[in-house]
Amino acid sequence: MNSKKIIVCDDDQGILDVLQMLLETEGFIVFTEINSTNLIKQIQNNSPDLILLDLWMPLLSGDQVLKAIRSNNEIKDLPVIVLSASVDGSDIASDAGANDFVAKPFDLDDIISKINNLLAV
Repeated sequence: MNSKKIIVCDDDQGILDVLQMLLETEGFIVFTEINSTNLIKQIQNNSPDLILLDLWMPLLSGDQVLKAIRSNNEIKDLPVIVLSASVDGSDIASDAGANDFVAKPFDLDDIISKINNLLAV
């Protein structure tokens, strides 16, 4: 049991549920956030080891949230994997400072592999 903490932020409850189930099966402690405007507070409250972040969300997009994370000295080094169905999502994620990118629909093994690589589990 590695008990690393991951926050999943996506505006789709179905995706949150699937990822939470998958990650908990892998031994992670998972927090979900459907509202991107709450993510920074959620990070400060739960001190996660990694964030899975959807790119396209209402109110505050994933790249805006990621730029806010990268400009906050307390959490700027937090590993972030961006998820997106967008064709240019990888470039947007990279420009915003993401550590990695996963295209939707995603391969669950691919997500686990990228998480493990970033956390060096």
